[in-house]
Formats: sequence, structure tokens, C-alpha cells
Amino acid sequence: MLIVAVVLFFAAVGLAALGIAGLTGRLSRNRWAGVRTPESLRDDEAFALANKVAAPTILASAVVLGIGGVAATLLDGILPIFAVSVSVVAALLTAAVGGTLGSRAAGALPEETSGCGTSCGACSLQGACEPA
Repeated sequence: MLIVAVVLFFAAVGLAALGIAGLTGRLSRNRWAGVRTPESLRDDEAFALANKVAAPTILASAVVLGIGGVAATLLDGILPIFAVSVSVVAALLTAAVGGTLGSRAAGALPEETSGCGTSCGACSLQGACEPA
């Protein structure tokens, strides 16, 4: 169980670093880490907001994994297997809830527009908005 505890501790440290980076706004849009949904990846502002909203639950997931690692080292018999299983499932569910909340927050941001400023309502009508 020592190896499982070490893996949980490393995962907890990684999640804690990810949560802190998201909370402080230092997590830039990348290919591997953070809330990665179409809503959060549309621009840098949406990505930063999604990860800032998800950061507390990511940190909570790190704490849950740390508790699972401690339980794996301190308990005997079948209890460590149960504790590790519960902690991993709880951490995954907690992180998923945070990702969902972050994605919804990013989706609530207004999209940036370009071109005529949407005064026509559609790009096909852009020429109709100009004075004759």
C-alpha cells in the first residue's frame, strides 16, 4: 500500500499546483492542464475564468487524495483499499463538479465580436448597414 500512498501524494501535489495556478491566474491556455471544454478554450479570458472558478474544487480534490494517501499508510487489513477507493472516487467527482462549474462560468461570458460590431445582426447583411 506504500506505493499507492506515494502515487496519491504525487497526484495531490500535482492537483494542488494546478489549483493554485488556476486560482492565481497563472495557468495559461495549454494542451494538457486545466478546464478544457469548448466554452473555456474559446479565448484566454474564458480559460482563466473557468480555471479560477474550478480552482477551489481542484484544491479540495488534492486534499481528498492526500487524506486517502494518509489512510493508505495508517490503516491495516482491507480498510486501506476501501479508503483509497473512496478517496479516488470522491476526488474525481469533486474535480468534475469544479470543471462543470468552470465551464458554465466561461460559457456565460459574452463572446468577443469582430467586423461591423454586430449592428446588422448577421455578416451577410454587413453591406446593408453602410450608408448609400
